[in-house]
Amino acid sequence: MSDHTGTGLDAGRTGPGLGRASSGRWAARLRQRGIGTSWPAMVSWVFLVAIVLIALVGPLLISADPVRQTNAALLPFGSPGHPLGTDDLGRDELARLVHGARPLLFVAFASTALAAVVGTGVGLLAGYAGGAVEQVLMRAVDLALAFPSILLVILLVAAAGPGTTSLVIGVGVSLAPGLARLARALAARETARDYVVAARLGGTRTPRVLVQEILPNIAGPMVAQIVMTLSVAAGFAAGLSYLGLGIQPPTPDWGYMVQAGQEFLYSAPRLVVLPAALTLLFVVACNFVGDDLRDALDPKGSA
Repeated sequence: MSDHTGTGLDAGRTGPGLGRASSGRWAARLRQRGIGTSWPAMVSWVFLVAIVLIALVGPLLISADPVRQTNAALLPFGSPGHPLGTDDLGRDELARLVHGARPLLFVAFASTALAAVVGTGVGLLAGYAGGAVEQVLMRAVDLALAFPSILLVILLVAAAGPGTTSLVIGVGVSLAPGLARLARALAARETARDYVVAARLGGTRTPRVLVQEILPNIAGPMVAQIVMTLSVAAGFAAGLSYLGLGIQPPTPDWGYMVQAGQEFLYSAPRLVVLPAALTLLFVVACNFVGDDLRDALDPKGSA
């Protein structure tokens, strides 16, 4: 009798109860894996997810045109139809902030992906091959690291001309050497292990050893470092847009918005503070999430 009653009660659970239970199970699984166990990490994860969702769906929910100029210039907070006011050209500030998230995040994610592919590939090959191959590849990496990263980015972007494509390539190429050095060290460590030696003696081809044997075993620390590299890429993207070498107007972008609003720093500080604060919070959140992933995925390395 009691079994039947319990089943009926379970079957009657619907809606929000099931949603809370499902989210609770996901949270428990993440905590079990060591992800999001500290409050800075949890807040950072929530903020990153929120920013990504805003960049993806936010422009679809905002009816105001971020590039349409009006006569309602420099309206303050809480103005009718403009919750965050307007800029010096009468453009809605909320719309510009929401639309400005997408270009910055696109450049940050795309350049980080480029850096991850190039850096991980070079580091894997150098650490596995050793000898002359390693010497040649790592001397090229050391040469790239000899230049300050921001100077290298500026040179690459200035040579290719301002724009999204050149920004992605410039930032990605400048960040790849750091990932290459980490990948080489991890790959060299794994190459000496028995399972890789056995695969090589068994006649497994080099690409298969790299992709199926070594890469999965270094993925944890590499993913953590790639997430932290994302914060550097976002900072570079915003900084270059501020200098006029990044995403070009009238496309809204947080870096350019800081540059355009600095003239009104004292009369309308929100034009500078809001995009600058969002960029800073994104960079800080990436660092906290990277640290969290490093501790969860590579506890030996973080000890």
